[in-house]
Formats: sequence, C-alpha cells, structure tokens
Amino acid sequence: MVKKEYLDLYYQMVVIRRLEERAAELYQQGKIGGFLHLYIGQEAVSTGIISVRRPEDRVITAYRDHGVAINCGVSAKEVMAELLGKATGCSKGKGGSMHLADVTKNFWGGHAIVGAHLPIAAGLALGDVYQNQKAVTICMFGDGATNIGFFHEALNLSKVWNLPVLWVCENNKYGMGTAVERASAVPEIALKADAYGMKRDQVDGMDVMKVRQVAARMIEEIRAGGGPQFLEVFTYRFRGHSMGDPERYRTPDEVRKWQQDDPIGIYHNYLLEHNIATEDELQKTIREAEEEVEEAVRFAEASPEPAPEDLFKHVYVSETC
Repeated sequence: MVKKEYLDLYYQMVVIRRLEERAAELYQQGKIGGFLHLYIGQEAVSTGIISVRRPEDRVITAYRDHGVAINCGVSAKEVMAELLGKATGCSKGKGGSMHLADVTKNFWGGHAIVGAHLPIAAGLALGDVYQNQKAVTICMFGDGATNIGFFHEALNLSKVWNLPVLWVCENNKYGMGTAVERASAVPEIALKADAYGMKRDQVDGMDVMKVRQVAARMIEEIRAGGGPQFLEVFTYRFRGHSMGDPERYRTPDEVRKWQQDDPIGIYHNYLLEHNIATEDELQKTIREAEEEVEEAVRFAEASPEPAPEDLFKHVYVSETC
C-alpha cells in the first residue's frame, strides 16, 4: 500500500462515522423516518474487507448498510438523500436506510429481512460460475442471522456447488437485544462452518489492518477455486440496535470498555506509530471528511421528494432507471 491508500481508508472510516452521527441527529429531528440502524463502532469491518475486493467482486449485506455503501463507492450525498427519502438517493428515495443499493458498483444492497440475502448471495456466485467469471461474492450478516434457516441452506449449497463466496459474520455480540450465548447453541459462530466442511477464520474487527490482511488472503484463495470460506469478525456497535433501542440488555460500563478500542482511534495510532502520516495530515483528513458529510446533508435537504407517479416506476427489473 502507498500512503494515499492508507489515508483513503482513514477518510472512509471518518466519513462513515460522521455521516452516521449526523443521521442520528436528523432522525431525532424527524427528518429520517422508519428504522435507522447505525454502524458506529463497526467501521473497520466493511472498510477493511471491501478495500481488498476487485471491481468484479459483488457485495451484499443486511440492514446495517450505510458504511458498506460508502465503502463500495456510493457517495455520501446519495446515501444521505436516500436516508431522507429523496429522489436523488441511491434507491430513488424508495428504499430508505435498510435498502441502499447500487448495482453499477456491484453493491447488491442492504436487506431488511434477517438472513434472507444469504441465498441471494449464493445465487450471485452461482451466476458468476455459469458465466466463467473470476468474481467473489462477499456476503455480510450479523451473528443473529446464523440461527436462521436461510443461513444453513445458503452455506450448504455454497459448499455443495463450490461457490466463490466469502461469508462474513459481523459478530457484535448481540442479535437485537439478545446476547449470542443466549440464542445460539454454538456461541463460537465460526464453528458453524465446520458442519459444511468449510474453511474458516476469525479476526479482530476493531483493527482495520488485521481485517484487511485476513480478508485479502481468504478472497484470493476463494478466487483461485478454493470454494467458499467463512470469516467471523469480532466487533461491537457503540449505539443501540436501532434508534428506538432502550439498551437494557447491556451496561454503560460494557459500552465504555469497547469504546476504548475505537476502530478509528486504533487506526489513527497505527498511522502515526508507523510514520505513515502526521497528526496534521490526519486532522486535515478529518476536516475534509466532515465537510463532505455536511455537503451531503445540504444536498439531501435541498433535494426533491419523489413524485407521486414515481410509485409505479421501477417495479420491474426491465424498466430503465
């Protein structure tokens, strides 16, 4: 990696953090409706993994998708406009927080139904196999999804057909408000891959460089024909499951303990300790990220609402967007 690449990872993580903080404010002001699931604390996961994908590699995720969209190249303006339900959003204002998508960037969307996108990921990979593409499908999901039937069906078929999929479990310790240990008979999630004879690994999801290193190796092994692999990423969300979460299932002390391992702070220190960037350069990067987010907010608030007749557009995939 060259210096610009290191700083770009930092920039992306700060943009995600600031965008989500502003989204929380706008939600509380009533400008964002529906559900809003924040990625704050988990920025190193998607940033590290997506930084090593190739353009032909597909990405699909669950409803905590804002950061994933940014990492895939969806602009902060399009993300913020979609959150506000505006016509300039990446899903034309019809998808909202949980349904960001841009197939031109090979980002196949956030999906609101827990685990339902895993069979879709298997289908994307199967399509690439039929077309002799050397693409890898990266499928991200939470720990709660590993107790869903979709999970087992998708992993089983991916192994039966030797599909090029990297299954990524973002284990943030809680499925909504339920601790992993209370919901899963096998609390060490990665062990579930053993049932399908699938190669697996685990990584500290608060360290973007560790995530990047492990993901790069696994993706290239899959691309070389090694079949699907399973990656469990240990991470933590600093905010509630969604904006309406009273968070009675965890203590403030637990949250503070994890916040000491802030992924942006860890990477900030890494860049300084390895003499990759100076404090002034990092502060400049933060200011630029903050300005991009503020410009995105201005753009979103000034954008038009979808027209009433737009309700009947883009119902079928054959329609021109």
